Amino acid sequence: MSKRIFILLGHPDSGPEPMSRQLADTYEAAARAAGHEVRRMNIFDLSFDPILHKGYRAIQELEPDLKLVQENLSWCEHFVLAYPNWWGGMPGELKGMWDRMFLPRFAFRMWKNRFGWDALLKGRTARVLITCGNPAYLDHFAFGDFTASIKRSLLQFAGFRTWVSAFGHAELAKSSVKDSWKRKVARLAKAAR
Repeated sequence: MSKRIFILLGHPDSGPEPMSRQLADTYEAAARAAGHEVRRMNIFDLSFDPILHKGYRAIQELEPDLKLVQENLSWCEHFVLAYPNWWGGMPGELKGMWDRMFLPRFAFRMWKNRFGWDALLKGRTARVLITCGNPAYLDHFAFGDFTASIKRSLLQFAGFRTWVSAFGHAELAKSSVKDSWKRKVARLAKAAR
């Protein structure tokens, strides 16, 4: 069954070399070949201020590109995000995008008593593809769960049922290993998982 899939590449490097880009490209090609309806955006193509200058005390008007990300998240049935793990989290520009556009009345609505919230993007699924310079288990063991902020604090908070795939030693992996990762990602794309 065909699904509406939105893919966002969160690596700020526009070149073809980053493994997260190769995984996003593989997912996109396989999803299209399987008959899914796909929209794709790259963080390096977006024009926006990633800094939330006054926190959430003042309204900071969203740029058109951030509104388009919101539109694509609302449109999709399945969301795919690919990025590198830098210092235990996502690249700064990607984090700034979430800070700016993942807002009340779009992604969630807090209850008046502040003891809960309504997840406004419920019913969607998400796959996060994270590349790591070290083996992923080593980053997790040494520094903690580097997937928590994207998986639990953002996507699950807004209602996405979320799975994470981490690919370790991304820069040093042999071509055969990278090819096996791409085959795995292609299988996920075919099934829209």
